[in-house]
Amino acid sequence: MNQKLIIGAVVASIIMFVWQFMAWSIINLHRGNMQYTPNQDAIMEVLNNNLEEGSYFIPNLPETATQEEHQAAMENSKGKPWAQITYHKSWEMSMGMNMFRGWAVDLITMLLFCWILMKIANLNFKVTLLLSLSVGLIGYLSVNYLGSIWFETSTLSALIDAIIQWGLIGAWLGWWLNR
Repeated sequence: MNQKLIIGAVVASIIMFVWQFMAWSIINLHRGNMQYTPNQDAIMEVLNNNLEEGSYFIPNLPETATQEEHQAAMENSKGKPWAQITYHKSWEMSMGMNMFRGWAVDLITMLLFCWILMKIANLNFKVTLLLSLSVGLIGYLSVNYLGSIWFETSTLSALIDAIIQWGLIGAWLGWWLNR
């Protein structure tokens, strides 16, 4: 592999990883997506007694439900509470391994992005920065924002992530790849 590509991708992956670490810990940008409830112990007890490990959308119907049952359930659910739950029976987290895996994903992402950038004949700083921001916004719009349309979640923190981290990456790669 090309040395320019490798160095560009490694540094870009470190920029991405550091931003992600800061956004989730130091700045706590995503706190609004993980709110606290003083009723958490009672809720966890109910979940523990009633759910197997997995992701749930409540209310829902079994896979065997008919189209008529789905229509009736949608009508019956209007104006009533609903929830999405991801439930695990046991807190098993390996912070070191999770951080390594996170950085490895960032590295693969940046290797692919640098490879694409290096295929552009008239690459310059401005084009690199705008393409980087475009990729960040494409990711945000097609994953975070699209999900928020259906599940009514806030995605402002994800939009801020997309703009800042991909802007920083674009600035770095705009300088590095055009030297």
